[in-house]
This record gives sequence, C-alpha cells and structure tokens, in this order.
Amino acid sequence: MHRSAYDHTLFYRHSNHGSILLFVNVDDIVIRGDDVRGVDALKSFLKVKFHTKDLGVLKYFLGIEVVHSKRGIFLSQRKYVLDLLEDSRLLGSKPYETPMDQSVKLVTSEWELLEDLERYRRLVGKLNYLTITRLDIAFPVSVVSQFMASPTKLHWEAAIRIVKHLKGAPGKGILYASHGHVSVEAFSVVDWVGSPSDKRSIIGYCVFFGGNLVSCKSWK
Repeated sequence: MHRSAYDHTLFYRHSNHGSILLFVNVDDIVIRGDDVRGVDALKSFLKVKFHTKDLGVLKYFLGIEVVHSKRGIFLSQRKYVLDLLEDSRLLGSKPYETPMDQSVKLVTSEWELLEDLERYRRLVGKLNYLTITRLDIAFPVSVVSQFMASPTKLHWEAAIRIVKHLKGAPGKGILYASHGHVSVEAFSVVDWVGSPSDKRSIIGYCVFFGGNLVSCKSWK
C-alpha cells in the first residue's frame, strides 16, 4: 500500500486487478476497492498482524451513518444530531426553518461574557463536526466559530438556533449517486468585505466529481 500525498490517513494500491483504498482513523479502518481478491487478502493480513475484526459492509463510522441503496450511498449523522439535541435539552423545542437570523449581525461585542465559556465552545465544536454531512449549516457554524474566545449571550442564542434548526430534519445528509458522467465542476464565490466584524472578504468554493460533492471550503 502507498500513502496518499494529500491525506496521510489514506492508503492506496493500483494493480491490473483493480484498485484498493484504505482509510484509517486511530483503530478504525475502512477498506474500499474493486479488486475483490486483493481486498480479501488485505483483510486477512490485517487480521493476522493486528487482530482486527471484520464488521462487514460499512454502516456506521465515526458518527456518520452509511446507507446503501439502488440510488447510491447516503451519508447522514442522524444519531449524532439526536444526541446533540438531547445533551442540549432541546428535544422538545420548536424547530426553526432557517439556521440563522438574517437580521442579526454577529460581531465582537462588549456585552457581558457567558459564565460558562467551555459550554459554548463544546457546542460549536460539535456543530463543526456536523458540517461533514450538513452543508446547510456550514455558513452559520463558521460565523459562531469566530467568537470562541469571548462569546456573549447573543452568540449563544445564535448557536442554539442552529441546533433547533437541526431538529426539523435530523436525518438530512448527502447522497452520492451515479449521474451518468465523470465530469469535474467547480464553483467559487467572493463576498466582498462581507465580514461585519473586521471588514474582511469571505471566499468559498466547492468541487463536484460526477455530480457529487467531493470538496468544499470557505475562509476569510
């Protein structure tokens, strides 16, 4: 196996029989490939060397639920969302249709800081992990993440609104399906001086391969 130059947790092998991909995170491993014999040989090798256990077809990995169907592969974090709602004591709350109030401009404030700063930071950290499959909250989460050092009540209410929005559709996620082509498409956007707190511009891009999102990022 060869280590990827772009992701040090990803290993690969190409041969005349096909390709094999191996992704490792601490003691969790995902193997994918069209070289069936090669995959079986790799699993046997790992079982002997590291006493691994084969859990079969991928269904759950690092909080991400994987569902295989005729349409394709669907990724979601439904259980993660429900656990977050329970931990935040918001299971009985009324969901918001949108994750962010457009009329509220979040900036660094001189208001009194929250008493429990770590509670805010833990909540925002959990929301950040949800953006893997919930791209609809990516922007509001990036906004509340900018106030980790000195959050106020207004920032806390904005973070809670995102959680309440998740309740409306906890099982929403990303579908990876065959669209009949393997073309690459990329889109970018620039919000000129879009940050109200420091007047910096916000840049973003997303890349699709075969009609499926494979990469996205935004930054100031």
